[in-house]
Amino acid sequence: MTAPLPDLVLYGKPGCHLCEDARFALDAVLAERARAGLPNPVLREADILADAGLHHRYRDWIPVLALGDRELRLVTQPARIRRLLADVIDGVASR
Repeated sequence: MTAPLPDLVLYGKPGCHLCEDARFALDAVLAERARAGLPNPVLREADILADAGLHHRYRDWIPVLALGDRELRLVTQPARIRRLLADVIDGVASR
C-alpha cells in the first residue's frame, strides 16, 4: 500500500498575471505526467487575499507552489514544476 500523495497548492490572487502563467505551466506539466502514467497530486488553489495570514506570508512571492514540505516561490517555469514533482512524488533527487 502506498502513502497518499500530498496536495499541491498554488497560492496566488485574482488578476495576477504571474499566477495565471503558473497555472498554465502547471496544467501543462500535470497533463504530461498523466500521459506518462505518473501519479499527480490533487491541485488546490488558495487566494491569499481571502486569508490575512496567507497574504502576509506570500504577498511578495506569488505565485507560490507548495507540495508537502517544499515550496517554490515566483514559480512560472515548467522545468521547476517538473523537478518539484519528481523530487517529492517520484522520489527522484534533483541534480
